[in-house]
Amino acid sequence: MGTILNDEPIEILLVEDNPADIRLTREIFAGAKVYNKISEVRNGIEALSFLRKKGKYADAIMPDLILLDLNFPKKDGREVLAEIKVDEKLKHIPVIVFTTSNAEQDVFESYNMHANCYIIKPLDLNQFVNTIKCIESFWLSIVKLTRKKKNCSTQAGEK
Repeated sequence: MGTILNDEPIEILLVEDNPADIRLTREIFAGAKVYNKISEVRNGIEALSFLRKKGKYADAIMPDLILLDLNFPKKDGREVLAEIKVDEKLKHIPVIVFTTSNAEQDVFESYNMHANCYIIKPLDLNQFVNTIKCIESFWLSIVKLTRKKKNCSTQAGEK
């Protein structure tokens, strides 16, 4: 790992079902200048369980940032984004939509549901590495993230 710029790790929730993308993303963030910890889930149902501390995610740490793919079976990333952004206990978490979809409708819907940014996942390995490094540089080094509550609330999502 490079230079450590903070004492506590930046908590990142990676919502991704492609094992190669997970492995590569983890490797790139491992070399980041900012101390970070990545938790991963493989689909939208797991993502919401993680954020709401349900089942095997009872001890989950509230992420400072979410990297969200869009395309999953059952509950897709669009549904996850919509639920996060209407939940008073979760909506403050920045969500980066990171997907292969370049469909204008997906971009529009994501921003309409208050995604913080939309990044098209490059298919080229070098471009993928560069994109993750840019995310790290901007979101972990330049942007000031909310860090006040580290544990996901057991009440998140409950009315």
